[in-house]
Amino acid sequence: MSTPSRTSVAEQSSTNLVGKFTQSVRRIVQDVKDEGTASGQTKEEVIETNERLRAVRVRLDESYDTAKKALVTLMGKYNDSKSVHNIFQRYNLLKAMIKVEVIRLETQYWTLVDIPKQEKQETVPAFVLRACAIMEKTQKSGEGVKTSAKLAEEAQDKRERIERLENMTTSQIEAENTQMTNDLYRLLKKYSGLRNLIRQLKVSF
Repeated sequence: MSTPSRTSVAEQSSTNLVGKFTQSVRRIVQDVKDEGTASGQTKEEVIETNERLRAVRVRLDESYDTAKKALVTLMGKYNDSKSVHNIFQRYNLLKAMIKVEVIRLETQYWTLVDIPKQEKQETVPAFVLRACAIMEKTQKSGEGVKTSAKLAEEAQDKRERIERLENMTTSQIEAENTQMTNDLYRLLKKYSGLRNLIRQLKVSF
């Protein structure tokens, strides 16, 4: 049995050294990615932002759906009222419908969720985060005391979300946050449009 030559031993040592060096570089690069980004946020901070955007999106979806449903219901009832030929009676019916279906939202529901106007020089991310901060300070309507089972379920869901994010790089989380920010921005604009429509109906009727 032949003994390994000095050359092969040297090559093997060199290969091991290169392998260890490569692993170290990858680890260092990963650490650098997780320490911060061009925006200066650490991985913990981008995870926190992700959670904030997600929570506000859930709440805003509920608000938007509630307002849209009220307006769609109003439109349906108005179409049904066209069977009343007397224009004055129809106007009174419309006024009553608006009071029941729409103005109630403005006086009871919308006061709990106040969305600011976007400043002219304000960027989309800055506006979205400012809107998030305002919504986070308000109490959610109709939310009573949660049961232990509900709290445990929410805690488990949050652990799973955090675990998923921790397995991602900072850049990947930031990319997800950017998409969530843009989606939330579009929803905020549609939400504000519905609220303005409701206010106009309140003033007109």
